[in-house]
Amino acid sequence: MNYKQVIDTLYETTKIVPDDLRALLTSMDAEDEAYLYEKARDVRERIYGKDVYLRGLIEFSNYCKNNCYYCGIRADNHKADRYRLSHEDIVHCANQGYALGFRTVVLQSGEDLSYTDEDICDLVRAIKRQHPDVAITLSIGEKEKESYQKYFNAGAERYLLRQETSNPKHYGMLHPKELSIAHRKQCLSDLKEIGYQVGGGIMVGTPGQKVEHVMEDLYYMQDFGFHMIGIGPFIPHQDTPFRDEKAGTLLDTLHLIAIIRLMNPHVLLPATTALGTIDPRGREMGILAGANVVMPNLSPRGVRKKYMLYDGKICTGDEAAECHRCMERRMESIGYHVVVDRGDYKN
Repeated sequence: MNYKQVIDTLYETTKIVPDDLRALLTSMDAEDEAYLYEKARDVRERIYGKDVYLRGLIEFSNYCKNNCYYCGIRADNHKADRYRLSHEDIVHCANQGYALGFRTVVLQSGEDLSYTDEDICDLVRAIKRQHPDVAITLSIGEKEKESYQKYFNAGAERYLLRQETSNPKHYGMLHPKELSIAHRKQCLSDLKEIGYQVGGGIMVGTPGQKVEHVMEDLYYMQDFGFHMIGIGPFIPHQDTPFRDEKAGTLLDTLHLIAIIRLMNPHVLLPATTALGTIDPRGREMGILAGANVVMPNLSPRGVRKKYMLYDGKICTGDEAAECHRCMERRMESIGYHVVVDRGDYKN
């Protein structure tokens, strides 16, 4: 197969037939891989230049009602050191981030039922009152459409809800029976209908994942038209049923970042913390494969090690300012630059 020709066609049209997509996912050599990354960078730079957008992540609770088999904050992990940040703590983190140049904050938690819809709306309104130019992203799981609408009306503009896998059978291998991909996809459709910039995404190398599942994911994400797509390698956590499973790989994740960029040219695509966890330069390599977002942590140092979705998570001891300066240096080392910008989806 002429892989460069396949990549060129994808580059020019954003379309790829299943046989060609399977080949890109399974059998390229180093020269073809380099060409794939080069074309992904070209697309990314044509639309977003060499700007890298920061998302300030505030992990405000590690309580969760769910028991996803891969997740370190699952309800049945009784070894987890649980915490909840107060309204004041969360707003303080957002204020710190603003002073450092963050113009997007991501409020993330497990599915913690102790925070009511009004609590979330109060948080959004409080941050917006002080910083009207900040984009607020929520990542708090599956909710009713009425709840999503309330958050949107309060001022939240983006919502992250990774589907993790688009295949029902594979989804059932990763989650307990009370959770379903059908409901997950309905939540995503509700968010899009309301008017959010919507983020989905998958884990790479999860137990039971087949190339057919990844292909299904890629076509689903393109058809949906996500504004943001977050992917990262599966990394096992010692206190979950998947403790002994093999982790996803750096190479597979970089391949997918590049392919996602070519299939979805305008998408906002993070080089994730998980990528930096499996390789010290993972985030830099993610940017060079077509990503354009990084997500430093704004959470208080005292809780960062408690929000442990997987083992070995990096940057759990840094101050927010240290994270920011470190990220600037890292991006400059590969010819890109961190900007003070909301980093909205460009279409």
